[in-house]
Amino acid sequence: MSDPAKVRRHAERVRELVASVVRSQIKDPRLGMITITDARITADLRDATVFYTVLGDAVAQADTAAALESAKGLLRSTVGKALGLRHSPTLTFVLDDVQDQVKHIDDLLAAARNADAEVQRLAARAEYAGEAQPYRVDDETDETDEADGAADVTDTPRGGAAR
Repeated sequence: MSDPAKVRRHAERVRELVASVVRSQIKDPRLGMITITDARITADLRDATVFYTVLGDAVAQADTAAALESAKGLLRSTVGKALGLRHSPTLTFVLDDVQDQVKHIDDLLAAARNADAEVQRLAARAEYAGEAQPYRVDDETDETDEADGAADVTDTPRGGAAR
């Protein structure tokens, strides 16, 4: 196992190297407007995953994926020489669909905002289903106490207890 800081440094270096080679050395016409967004490398430094985004539609994404697959050997040898490792890491390219996920989350948030606004609008016009005060309130509490047979304090003899 390698040091995590060393693994992070190598992953960052892989990202920089792949971006540089894609920009300067690969002349494949299928390669679209590509951005290398991230690279991750395993702790044993044998496998690297490179994340990329492509500006364009699904056809441009598929063409760019094919161009990266065909240039994988050149990219792997360049990365291996630059890192100076005993074994060159195997490169795997993954389309980074962060923009699609961001758009989806924004759409969900907009739908939630609209639903909240609709609930607020309905709540502003809402009325009680029954009476405004659903609980019974007794206004004549004094009369009910006397009707229950409660004894007055003045009926007890002086110094004696009530029986």
